[in-house]
Amino acid sequence: MKGKRTGTGAALAVGTLAAVGLAFAPAALAVTPDTATIDADCGVYGSGEATLTATQDGTAATVTVTSAINAPLALDEDSITSTLTLVDANGGTTTFTGTENPAIAAGDPVTVGPLNGTVASGDSLESYGGSLRIVVFGITVTCTATGPQAPGPFVFD
Repeated sequence: MKGKRTGTGAALAVGTLAAVGLAFAPAALAVTPDTATIDADCGVYGSGEATLTATQDGTAATVTVTSAINAPLALDEDSITSTLTLVDANGGTTTFTGTENPAIAAGDPVTVGPLNGTVASGDSLESYGGSLRIVVFGITVTCTATGPQAPGPFVFD
């Protein structure tokens, strides 16, 4: 049959173009490790282990902190203003800020974030030497790491 096409050539071409597109797609950026723990001292508000979870999307990064202190009373969603300062291996600091938190029941650990910041490729950020400052009901609580984070600093691609 003259002039009849089966369509397999077009499907093959589309499939080949899709595979080539995937081969040349930019690699996803990632922070390593994506989770770290610290021992934190929050003064009269408590102390203990805190967990930091980091993500990266280009130069935008976030850190969520589950702190070493427990809420003395229930806290509404997005009722905490937070500033996390991390120390760069080169001596500078990077600040992550935000007003996001889940609703927190009385007695539960205080979780803040994701807190937003800007990073550069190769940044190596550590909580030891930095601080987490949270403000809730007009009260400021400052927590500091009592040693290096484990398993190590956040390194951004």
